[in-house]
Amino acid sequence: MLPEQVQKTVTSLSDRLRARQGDIATDVAYYKGTEGRLRFVSDEFRDYFAKRFDGLSDNWCAPVAQAPVERMRYLGMRLPDTQRADEGLMRTWEANDAARGLSEALLMMVVARRSFALVSPVEGERARITFEHPDSAIVDYDPITRQRRAGLVIWQDDANEYAELSGLQTVTRLRRPKLAVVGGERRVAPDAREWQLNGDPRKNPLGAVPLVEFRNSQLLDNDPASDIEVVRSIQDTINLVWAYMLNALDYATLPQRVAMADSPTEPILDEETGEEIGDRPVELDRLIKERIMFLGEGAQIAEWTAASPTAFVEVVELGKQHIAAQTRTPSHYLVEGGSNIPAAGYQLAEAGLVSKTNERIGYATPAVREINRLVAVAEGKAQLAEQIVNGGRPMWAKPQYRSEEQLMDGLQKMRDIGFPIRWIAEEYGLGPNDVDRVMDMIAQEQQELYGGYPAMIGAGSGGGADDTAGG
Repeated sequence: MLPEQVQKTVTSLSDRLRARQGDIATDVAYYKGTEGRLRFVSDEFRDYFAKRFDGLSDNWCAPVAQAPVERMRYLGMRLPDTQRADEGLMRTWEANDAARGLSEALLMMVVARRSFALVSPVEGERARITFEHPDSAIVDYDPITRQRRAGLVIWQDDANEYAELSGLQTVTRLRRPKLAVVGGERRVAPDAREWQLNGDPRKNPLGAVPLVEFRNSQLLDNDPASDIEVVRSIQDTINLVWAYMLNALDYATLPQRVAMADSPTEPILDEETGEEIGDRPVELDRLIKERIMFLGEGAQIAEWTAASPTAFVEVVELGKQHIAAQTRTPSHYLVEGGSNIPAAGYQLAEAGLVSKTNERIGYATPAVREINRLVAVAEGKAQLAEQIVNGGRPMWAKPQYRSEEQLMDGLQKMRDIGFPIRWIAEEYGLGPNDVDRVMDMIAQEQQELYGGYPAMIGAGSGGGADDTAGG
């Protein structure tokens, strides 16, 4: 692209990115529990009690977001006509601590709608994999083919804001002065000067956009959804009810006082001499805050019963039920029923969460496959990259939790009907390296005990030659 086209593209993408940052900041704040406190209150309640409950935030967004992500465990990339994850790709992931980064990226995907991974070639070394926050990265797609045609990553220091634009053929760096900071980092004033080239463009050795997007898509549109968006209003309501209940408890534990007299007055003093020059009624606000009511002569009291907090608890529980139903989060994740649920009931209770997790795995799988393909290209393994495109399959651990007894019973039945041990080890939840380790141990044990005759192993239980290290 010409310099003018580069500047125009970067300006357009950075403007779109800046427009997203407000929603991203709100979603992240709700997840962290720093947002969503006392909304929907009356002006009177806010005036009297808002400061008393400042900082109160019962956070339900965090467990809703974490529930599917904690079950999304990537096991490796299995190539066509193979039985195990590719060892070279796994070593690159391990060298980059990418398992941890992927977990964080998946969490950000479900919280803030999207997240990103960046693959960079390093001469003479394994490819570098980094994961980018959605408020500093954006991908531009072809509107017809939906193929990536550009990717932008933004960062800054004390004086400047920098951008790296990656196209299919070139990578260009730009910068502009950071004129203002608004609401935290990565913010520039709306009237900031245009981007300027920061060095000559260089060739993109990957021949593809190195920035890959994780999208929490749910509909056929360009607007991915946040898993906690439906929780935010309910969480605000629950926090408000907590404030009302705590306030009611305060009044219930401190008896109200009644003065059988006319409304009191307070003296008006001369500012210079300090002498009393008149009087005025005491402000009603002070009477309410001090929990005193003054009644005129002849008034009588029939009852002064404190509000029961039971109604508030019922509203909170109802709000939690709405969260569980709308987000497919098991009620025992929201401390309803807790450990009293029988073991068999957990599977039924978690059916919705398992289905939801499988959906999120489906959203993440294309991105993980593309990351592995870019890693292969960056490391000069063209044939491996072709294999990944033509049948490569990212492997994920099963998202369903089962008790140890149920799991072992199911695995034993698989073994009885002839499933190989490698398959059973994968079903047990072992990672690729651990599966290989188990198979090596089995082969060594066979050699030591039976002199290398594997057919003797598992006799009568469906065993056979498949029990060897080759599976």
